[in-house]
Amino acid sequence: MNFFKHLILVLKHKWHVFRLCCMAGIPWRGLVHDLSKFTPTEFCESVKYFNGHRSPLAICKETEGYSKAWLHHKGRNKHHFEYWIDPMAPDPYPVIPFVYTVEMICDTLSAGIVYQGKNWTPDYQLRYFKNRRDREYINPKIVAVLEEVYGEIAEKGNLKSVINKKHLKEIYDRHTKN
Repeated sequence: MNFFKHLILVLKHKWHVFRLCCMAGIPWRGLVHDLSKFTPTEFCESVKYFNGHRSPLAICKETEGYSKAWLHHKGRNKHHFEYWIDPMAPDPYPVIPFVYTVEMICDTLSAGIVYQGKNWTPDYQLRYFKNRRDREYINPKIVAVLEEVYGEIAEKGNLKSVINKKHLKEIYDRHTKN
């Protein structure tokens, strides 16, 4: 039964990401978003630890100490800031390119919408992001972009006035251009 429940959850998440990516002017990224979730490495582990309320990968990490699916996923999906981290590089936390930053925004909003369901509110993502312990591993310029976007959504109370390519590009450029 977890197989079908997880499949439905992933498809629901992908649908919201696609919808948001279309609004943001990057429909291709929305279409190919998270295709690695359908590989055996990711899908099987996610089914095993599925509970419908939290990320199965987080549950796996708590249980096993790590997640093969997460290591696989973050290494193949550029919309995750973890993809860009390289402690041995001259700049271990680089500025993530615009298209992947926008896909990250769409991904995190979708995750909140799907996991929170009827309890999702426009301020959810800002509150969630401010409480992340791993923010220090994101380039400060990208943190500023994310905080501004999530803050505007919380303030305006809707996604449509914030999630569009021109507006997102203005925010991104303001924070990332020297």
